[in-house]
Amino acid sequence: MKIAQLLRDAATALAAAGIDSAPLEARLLLAHTLGIDRSAPLDRSRDIDPAPFQTLLARRLTHEPLAFITGHQGFWTLELAVSPATLIPRADSETLISAAIDASAERPPARILDLGTGTGCLLLAALSEFPQAFGVGIDLSPAAAALAAHNARHNGLASRAVFLAGSWAAAINTRFDLVLSNPPYIPGGDIPALMPEVAQFEPGRALDGGPDGLDAYRALAAALPGLLTAQGCAILEIGEGQGSDVTAIMAESGLATVTLMADLGGIPRALVLRPQKTFGSTDAFG
Repeated sequence: MKIAQLLRDAATALAAAGIDSAPLEARLLLAHTLGIDRSAPLDRSRDIDPAPFQTLLARRLTHEPLAFITGHQGFWTLELAVSPATLIPRADSETLISAAIDASAERPPARILDLGTGTGCLLLAALSEFPQAFGVGIDLSPAAAALAAHNARHNGLASRAVFLAGSWAAAINTRFDLVLSNPPYIPGGDIPALMPEVAQFEPGRALDGGPDGLDAYRALAAALPGLLTAQGCAILEIGEGQGSDVTAIMAESGLATVTLMADLGGIPRALVLRPQKTFGSTDAFG
């Protein structure tokens, strides 16, 4: 079958399944099938065996995420391996790296901690921006910690990063200049209504924030005062509309909100915190 017809048929099928950007996804699937760069030109008049491509297309038509099919996802300036053991890195989370750069303009961090590291995307992106820093990433899932270590090696950052499997910071007895976390923050009852790519394929433990979506923030609030240096900061990803609640939870543990940075969609996403003794009073955010 000619590539042009294969792409047309695939785009039609993807659109009928309710998948956005169907022509682009068809092309990305084909590039992966052919083992070429996604930006490489295609000879649409070329004949190819459609079977390998159609096998992958069938998976996407079930709403399996494209990143799980191809096995990789871009984040910040990095290319990361992904698996069903972790959330797929999203552009929204890059807001935490932008916030970290702003917060560290005068005092770059020497030690960075990433709680709930998943693919390692936050820690590795931060290490790429702070070349003098060393980082620790922790995830409850041993498979996730192993994947993050692979990503560190793939991106040339293994000498400055270590990944551990554990529950939040239970095994940590040192302090850090920068703590990053994208914790579970979806109310458990809301997960079944999420898009099927998320609800059916991404790990529930990395999504479920308890009945109100705030359980992980309560655990983080208890841990962070003992993890931050006097001049350190913590940057947490939050869900839409959670700013005020998370700010209040953190204030009860002596953590002051410095700012709340919005993502590219205008949604408040990255909450920047410092110990109150080195910053003023808290601010409230909606």
